[in-house]
Amino acid sequence: MIKCIATDMDGTLLNSMQEITEENKQAILKAQSQGVEVVVATGRSYQEATYVLNAVGLNCPVICVNGAEVRSKEGEVISANPIPKQLARETAAKLSESDVYFEVYTNQGAYTIDAEKAVSTLVDIVMSANPEADRDEITVAAGARVRDGLVHMVNDYEQLFADDAIMIYKFLAFSFEEGKLEVASESLVGLTELEVTKSGIENIEITHKNAQKGIALEAFTKAKEIDLADTMAIGDNFNDISMLEKAGRAVAMGNAGYEIKVLCDVITDTNEESGVGKAILEVL
Repeated sequence: MIKCIATDMDGTLLNSMQEITEENKQAILKAQSQGVEVVVATGRSYQEATYVLNAVGLNCPVICVNGAEVRSKEGEVISANPIPKQLARETAAKLSESDVYFEVYTNQGAYTIDAEKAVSTLVDIVMSANPEADRDEITVAAGARVRDGLVHMVNDYEQLFADDAIMIYKFLAFSFEEGKLEVASESLVGLTELEVTKSGIENIEITHKNAQKGIALEAFTKAKEIDLADTMAIGDNFNDISMLEKAGRAVAMGNAGYEIKVLCDVITDTNEESGVGKAILEVL
């Protein structure tokens, strides 16, 4: 019997408009009403994750920033696995040398040194995955990242590294130029405390090696006294693998790549077809 459901957000719970469909929402509410623990496990910051959840009236605990932080339904920090500041400085330097655009995720939200790039990059990502989408609509939706304070501007990332109140959770690097991300990844190989994964072909995500969705999910279920065998995980990309491998029931989205599908027990519909909701209803 499934007692806990962990779902990724982008490409999974969210459609191309970065929204939770009514079918997905109702399935989550039904699971919660039956006593099933539903936790969102995302590469997003807590602020960006709850922005979308609050928009449809959902309240869930959140495994944020690929497991770098776990928060309760009430928003309390349960655990954190930040990147040490000196290591963060080295990482930023190597990414800059690789000439890739990157954002820094912290306990106080995500930061960029180029607000225009923060919006245009997201638009390009969504459009590449959904070429039939309306670019103007996507641009307006993506603009919410900056407009609503989900991504903050900073003149220099050193301001974050020098602030003792700020914990560095993740670097999210983007490039549409073939080979640049590979070069960036290779430059980080010697930094053994880091975990490098990706949530799309145009990015790499860099966290502390203990900041993984699977590790966070295992700790979360243990605290709730739920066996991993009674847990279902739903995802679509490489940063979901660690939790898909640990869950008793692993579900791949219909839009997931072949490498993800072969790891899973079940393949549900795509994120445009409310695949998460269908997967949840199937086990209730």
